[in-house]
Amino acid sequence: MLRFLLARVVTMLFTALCLTLIVFALTNLEPNLEKVAKSEAGSRISDEEVVSWLERNGYGQPTLVRYGEWLGVLPGWQIEQADGSVRGRCIPIGSDPEIAPDFCGVLQGYWGESTVFKQPVSEIISRSLALTGKLMFWVMVVMVPGALLLGVLAGMREGSRTDRSLSAVSILTTATPEYVSGVLLITIFASSAVGLRWFNGSATSAMEDANFVNFTLPVVTIALYGMGYIARMTRASMTEVMTAQYIRTARLKGVKFRNIVLRHALRNALIAPFTVIMLQFPWLLNGVVIVETLFNYKGFGWTLVQAAGNNDIELLLGVSVVSVFVVLVTQLISDIGYVYLNPRIRIS
Repeated sequence: MLRFLLARVVTMLFTALCLTLIVFALTNLEPNLEKVAKSEAGSRISDEEVVSWLERNGYGQPTLVRYGEWLGVLPGWQIEQADGSVRGRCIPIGSDPEIAPDFCGVLQGYWGESTVFKQPVSEIISRSLALTGKLMFWVMVVMVPGALLLGVLAGMREGSRTDRSLSAVSILTTATPEYVSGVLLITIFASSAVGLRWFNGSATSAMEDANFVNFTLPVVTIALYGMGYIARMTRASMTEVMTAQYIRTARLKGVKFRNIVLRHALRNALIAPFTVIMLQFPWLLNGVVIVETLFNYKGFGWTLVQAAGNNDIELLLGVSVVSVFVVLVTQLISDIGYVYLNPRIRIS
C-alpha cells in the first residue's frame, strides 16, 4: 500500500507540473499579455508602449523563467525604475527591497494579485472555494443517497415496473440541462406568475446566511442533474451483481432477500458508483458555472468565468491550480477506495 501511495503521489506531482505549465503557457500568449497591458495602461497605447509596459512589469522574460518565478523555484524579477526605486514580484509598492524575499511563488503561498479585483488571488480563491464548498456539501447530501436508493431499488428487480419507472426518471433528470431545470424550478417555486413563492429565485443572500428558502433551488437543480447518472451506474452494477453465482447460492440456501442485498450485493455493487461519485467533486467545483450564474451565487465557478472573461491571468492560474489539485486528489481517493470496497483488486 505504501509503495502504491508513493507512486501515485509522484505521478500526481508530475501531472500537476505538466498541466500547470501548459495552462501557464496558454494564458501567457502574446495576445493575452497585450490585452493585459492595454487594460492596465490604456487601450490606446502604441505597440512600443505595450512592449515597454510588459518589460517594466516582468513579462519580458522567457515563458519558462516566468513559470519558475510563478511556481517559486526561481527568484522573482526585480527592475530598477527611473527614480532609483526597485520594483519586483516579491517587492510590494512602498516596501524595502532589502528585506523582501527572493522567492515568492505558489510554493511559498504567494499566488499573485488579481488585475481585475485588485485583491490577492489567494483571498479571492479561498472566499469562492468556501462558498462552493458549502454548495457542494448540500448537493452531495441530497444527490448521493437519493441516487444510490434509486439505483439499488431499480437493480434489485431488473425488468420490473419499478425498474422501468426509476430508470425513466434517471434518464430524464440526466438529459435535462441545469439551465432548463433551474429556470423551471424558479418559474414554478419562486415566480409570482405561478403563485408558489416558496423559495427565493436568487441565492445571493445564501452567501452570507444559507437557509431552506434561499438555498434549496440551486441545490436541487444541481442534485437532479447528477443524480440520474449515479443512479444509472448503480442500477447497472446492482443488476450485474444480483445475477452472480454467490447470490444464487445464497437464495438457494434460503437467506432472506433483504440480507442478500444488504450484506452480499450492495458492497460489490458500490465499486463502480464510487468512482462516479468521486468524479462529481471536480464537476461540482468547475461545472456548476451555469447554476451559480443563474442563481447569482458567486462561488468558484463564477470566479472562473470572471477570470477567463476579463483575461485575469493571475486569478485564472490560481483557479487552474486548485482545479488540477482537486481532480488529482479525488482520483487518488477513488483508487484507495477500490481496495476497501473490494480487497481482491490488486495494487500494481
